[in-house]
Amino acid sequence: MSIKLIKPAGATHKKKRIGCGNGSGHGGTSTKGHKGAQARKGYSRKIGFEGGQLPLIRRIPKRGFKNGLFKKEYQLVDLEILNNFEKDSNVSVNELYTKGFIDSLDLPIKILNNGRLNNPVNIILRRIQKNKKYFPFDKISKGAKELLEKIGGKINYQ
Repeated sequence: MSIKLIKPAGATHKKKRIGCGNGSGHGGTSTKGHKGAQARKGYSRKIGFEGGQLPLIRRIPKRGFKNGLFKKEYQLVDLEILNNFEKDSNVSVNELYTKGFIDSLDLPIKILNNGRLNNPVNIILRRIQKNKKYFPFDKISKGAKELLEKIGGKINYQ
């Protein structure tokens, strides 16, 4: 038994063939109206555009302070990770990156006092120069610094 589905009359419409001359029924302005931005080629309505009316995003009051523009993200490194390096070796950001302990060379690192450190190592931290003054780019926590110096390690800035 075969079923034939037949669409009711008026269910489908002929495709509007724009720009195909006056005989198409859409000649002249090609259904775009007279002049204006929407009649021109390359026009696309921007997101949030409401026909010249003040958009909703500008009507709603803005409140509070957002710190996202000024937030400084650090890559955290535990002291325990420094046990993977040999005794009295120089540990810089490049060594941490090549061994896979940090993800990026562009972001600053912060060494935290998590875990035990058995090997004394020399840590080389980066700094930035602004107007003949130097500011630390990478950081080390107070507890981590004390523990490192206690077992004989050193902190240097490059």
